Amino acid sequence: MGVYIRPMGSETDQPIHAAPSPFSIPIFRAIWLSSLGSNFGGLIQSVGAAWMMTSLSASPVLIALVPAATTFPIMLLSLWAGAVADNLDRRKVMIACQAFMLFVSAALAATAWAGLVTPWLLLGFTFLIGCATAINGPAWQASVGDMVPRAHLPSAVALNSMGFNLARSVGPALGGVIVAAAGAAAAFLVNAISYLGLLGVLLRWRPELPPKLLPRERLGVAMLAGISYVSMSPNIKLVLMRSAAFGIGASAVSALMPLVARDLLGGGALTFGVTSGAFGIGAVGGALLSRHLRAWFQIETLVRIAALALALGTAITGSSHWLALALAGYLLAGAGWVTALATFNVSVQMSAPRWVVARAVALYQMVAFGGMAGGAWLFGWVAEHHGVVAALYAAASAQFVAAMLGLWRPLPQIGDDNLDPRGDWHEPDTAVPVEPRSGPVIITIEYRIPAGSIVPFLSAMSERRRIRRRDGAHGWQLLRDLGDSELWVERYHVSTWLDYVRHNQRRTVADIANSDAIMALHLGPELPVVHRRLERQTGSLPLSRAPDAREMGHGLTDPTRLS
Repeated sequence: MGVYIRPMGSETDQPIHAAPSPFSIPIFRAIWLSSLGSNFGGLIQSVGAAWMMTSLSASPVLIALVPAATTFPIMLLSLWAGAVADNLDRRKVMIACQAFMLFVSAALAATAWAGLVTPWLLLGFTFLIGCATAINGPAWQASVGDMVPRAHLPSAVALNSMGFNLARSVGPALGGVIVAAAGAAAAFLVNAISYLGLLGVLLRWRPELPPKLLPRERLGVAMLAGISYVSMSPNIKLVLMRSAAFGIGASAVSALMPLVARDLLGGGALTFGVTSGAFGIGAVGGALLSRHLRAWFQIETLVRIAALALALGTAITGSSHWLALALAGYLLAGAGWVTALATFNVSVQMSAPRWVVARAVALYQMVAFGGMAGGAWLFGWVAEHHGVVAALYAAASAQFVAAMLGLWRPLPQIGDDNLDPRGDWHEPDTAVPVEPRSGPVIITIEYRIPAGSIVPFLSAMSERRRIRRRDGAHGWQLLRDLGDSELWVERYHVSTWLDYVRHNQRRTVADIANSDAIMALHLGPELPVVHRRLERQTGSLPLSRAPDAREMGHGLTDPTRLS
């Protein structure tokens, strides 16, 4: 199997003809095909679990909790999983997750064949599979950028969505046939076998990645860094808000599908499989069209159309006792579902640099699927107390509201910024010896700004504050000297010298515009003066021990490096 090696330079500098399609890259093609087989197995298992729950319990809440047991772990574990994916070998993370899911699926199959499954045991097994899926997701999403150039990332994400929904268009119907013919245990066994192909491909893959020059962050610190980055990235925050609203209304169409098949359509496992297949076919159509739709519409328009299509499809499903009309509703809902989610996913990945992309995707998944898990419980409760039709109409109304949120907070066009590392910063020499753990480190930068440039300077420094905090700085301040009207001082601190190095290496090419704007306002031929100082704690030291670099209060000054 061939392996595509991404050049070490800027991803955006790679010519488009180097990879006409993500499928021209052998490793992407191999993983996509093996993932397709795994997706078939997962959807067959989902049909088996959902239909088995209808035979174990008549409670709409328990039935709706089957998909929620898969999506809730994504909300619970995604951020931790994103930190793992950004700090460990993503390939090994995926291998471990696939092996775990194989083991759990095999255990579920054995338990079902022995007739020992109860409603809560079924939810427990489903929850464990969901946990592994949650950990696997950020590693898989982030690894796509290790397989294809940045210019082809939207197409690769769309193809991944298409692959899942291509399996969904046939897998549920096949799952319905398997369940009807051999029982749910056979569906669980098929799912266990489906992991073998992807495991084999991942074991053979040997990606060549840039070497990590710094030690791994502690997972707790890495999680906080991911939260900080997203909280200081307005575009990503807006995508997360809109995806959460979308997820709440979107959850009912799949969570209540077994009840629609059983109660509204009067069918069995095969009917459930056929309706799931219709949803998947619609999703495949949405994935195939999404590339062209992105060329025709702005991101906000595309998401709004997708949300309205899902709302209309959900309402049609709730109003129908005829299979043909229900299938039409599921086709429309599936197209809206995948178009919106793929657009959200691409927007997040194109808005985050490689060092934090898995955590950004994890936070997106946590919010979106958290909304789906909560929505599944909510509309399951509505179905139990007011009926399936009322629940579907309520979900359609919620989705309509989510679409109208775009009138208040529209999604911006994103993806044009070059988020490659700036690469022009080098660790400075210091007069005082420092170690990676030395700190806290206080940084001050002195600018000379004429009176006529204060307003644009304050505007540029507002953006500088966001960039500093986004990349890990704390306590950012801007000070004006009372004795010298032209002297302004930028001040911030980081916990350790290693954090200071990380902070500066996270600067991107897109940030150069802000630095240039500030430098254009600075007076004089000399560069702004930078002081780096270690904070010193007061108190006496034992006479027998000399102070080390961490305890010494000398300033670390370098007027030539603006960081």
